[in-house]
Amino acid sequence: MNAPPKASQTAFRHRNLLGIADLSADDISLILDLSDAYAQTNRERRKKSDLLDGRTVINLFFENSTRTRTSFELAARRLSADVINMTVETSSIKKGETLLDTAITLNAMHPDVLVVRHPESGAVKLLSEKVNCAVINGGDGAHEHPTQALLDAVTIRRRKGRLQGLTVAICGDIQHSRVARSNIYLLQTMGARVRVVAPPTLMPPQVERLGVEAFWDMEKGLADCDIVMMLRLQTERMQGSYVPSIREYFRFFGLDYHKLSVAKPDALIMHPGPMNRGVEIDSEVADDFGRSAIQEQVEMGVAVRMACLDLLTRNLAEADAA
Repeated sequence: MNAPPKASQTAFRHRNLLGIADLSADDISLILDLSDAYAQTNRERRKKSDLLDGRTVINLFFENSTRTRTSFELAARRLSADVINMTVETSSIKKGETLLDTAITLNAMHPDVLVVRHPESGAVKLLSEKVNCAVINGGDGAHEHPTQALLDAVTIRRRKGRLQGLTVAICGDIQHSRVARSNIYLLQTMGARVRVVAPPTLMPPQVERLGVEAFWDMEKGLADCDIVMMLRLQTERMQGSYVPSIREYFRFFGLDYHKLSVAKPDALIMHPGPMNRGVEIDSEVADDFGRSAIQEQVEMGVAVRMACLDLLTRNLAEADAA
């Protein structure tokens, strides 16, 4: 089995990974550096290490997810952890007591890491306060999705060599996107300039307070950008009509080569997935292998989640030894 990559001497002192807003630039750099090492390991023929042998990881998803859950499962298995996947129908879950009862039940199983996705913002933090294991936020409501921002960052850094000084345009459904929020926090912490581009109905009120520049026109927002990050329309979180029609939305806010032409010639195209082709992004643009990093984002997802599991379980090992 492969030996795990070595982390830097900088300590990761967080018990949980609940959001990017909780992390310093040093914390983020540590995760990205270790993720880079795991990305290289994952391209070797022998990908598995025994780092988490004897550890138990539970994936507890109150929302459907294929990409994130599978990525966490693969990451844990490559580190030799025992993995339990628990998918809970949201219709059968009530707020408050039911979630706490779930926490009590899981705590009795003595897991080492709990990966949680929940439709309510703050639910993962609440659950983390009731269990004895490490907790990773796999996405909570419209609040945060920290590992998505981390995998986006390592993808950008591998392609561009840096984060500092880049101009990143995050485009689409900013209002309902936890991916947008986590990316805004991370990119600004690491010295990037962030723009958000959306129709007024999908732009959070007073979004400029987050330190971003807001645009309601794609061509103005994309001008001279290094990175163009498209977002999925979060229709499951919408109550009422936010766009006149899908056709109209694509006309004004879908990424095609005409809109992309105002960005830098080597601008990187990103999308957290799943993609709605012809809604947020034109198929030809999405499949432009010279400029699109969408498939690399999926690959980096496994590496980032391996790094997060590695760092959090190292802290558990230190606590056990104390």
